[in-house]
Amino acid sequence: MNILVINAGSSSLKYQLISMEDEKVLAKGNCERIGLSDSVFSFQSYKGEKIQEQFDMKNHTEAFNRLTKALLDPEHGVISDVSEISAVGHRAVQGGSRFSKSVIIDDDVIKGIESFIPLAPLHNKANLEGIKACYEVFGKDLPEVAVFDTAFHSTMPPKAYMYPIPYEFYEKYGIRRYGFHGTSHRYVSGRAAEIIGKDISELKLIVCHLGNGSSIAAIDGGKVIDTSMGLTPLDGFMMGTRTGTLDPSVVTFLEEKENLTPEEMNDILNKKSGLLGISGISSDDREVISALKEGNPRAKLAADMLEYEILKFIGSYIVALKGLDAIVLTGGIGENSFIHRRSICKGLEFLGIELDEEANEKMVGGAEGKITKDGSKFDIYIIPTNEELLIARDTKALIE
Repeated sequence: MNILVINAGSSSLKYQLISMEDEKVLAKGNCERIGLSDSVFSFQSYKGEKIQEQFDMKNHTEAFNRLTKALLDPEHGVISDVSEISAVGHRAVQGGSRFSKSVIIDDDVIKGIESFIPLAPLHNKANLEGIKACYEVFGKDLPEVAVFDTAFHSTMPPKAYMYPIPYEFYEKYGIRRYGFHGTSHRYVSGRAAEIIGKDISELKLIVCHLGNGSSIAAIDGGKVIDTSMGLTPLDGFMMGTRTGTLDPSVVTFLEEKENLTPEEMNDILNKKSGLLGISGISSDDREVISALKEGNPRAKLAADMLEYEILKFIGSYIVALKGLDAIVLTGGIGENSFIHRRSICKGLEFLGIELDEEANEKMVGGAEGKITKDGSKFDIYIIPTNEELLIARDTKALIE
């Protein structure tokens, strides 16, 4: 059984074709700059074959047609007929309070995803473009599944997901904490349980998905009890270009003083803040760390702020969990930045954390394992995330 996994963005379409017999990635790639001039198509097969082309892709349907052509290509392709694709699994960002698990897509599900566009205008609209493009290319007989970023966080209790604003706004608009990166948090926490050798129902875990977009989740017995992202992915701690949690008065103050529209303010909060805003260098953590090593004081401030805010969330979640078995780090920064990891571990030394310096420096580039010493009070693991595989597993389970 082969599952095609799709992650559709507003101007992109990432894909993987996974053979579920051995969970092997047969092919993967990306369609970039969809709807813009000089679109880029990339394809890589498990045989090492690569394709990269630059041409205009007017919409997601054209992107789907191009990736299908690549999969079927007599020289570079990995399948001989479209019928070898058993189903398509789509990443869907916002499922609101309605979708607490993955579902087979039908007209009712499409209407549901559409109804949550106001809560995630860019993401949900793009997810629908991917679904509709798939229908156009493969037809409606091929099963499609939606796997929601928000679903794993649906176990949060009201005391964690409600905001202290007038209750009527929750009733009218659904304003509450939803959380994101749920597919990553679910995969990584499940994998952590396997490594530790215990059923996840017995574990208290804190999972830190650290990348250009970042979130932390407190997971008790396999269920999320709290998470850092909120109504949108802007909440939490500072990221590549996002502010994270902020005194709301900062927003109204700046709008008044700078004569900003809500759209302009939103642009500042989402695209000009975080590591980029503080360092003045880049939103890429690697470039900020490079500048830090050269003695740039603002780069150091950005790194210090990031590490401090991560530690504050970890501390608060230990209290929320009433204990802790392990911390898991994943995402581009979590999987590769041993400098940030060292600082985080040093900040937890008072709790009995003992960092294995050698293991920490070696655990990069897709490596998986423990970076704490055997005598540590609790352990810290590095586990590369694999959202595509989890989407494929959910899709396989549902169509069977």
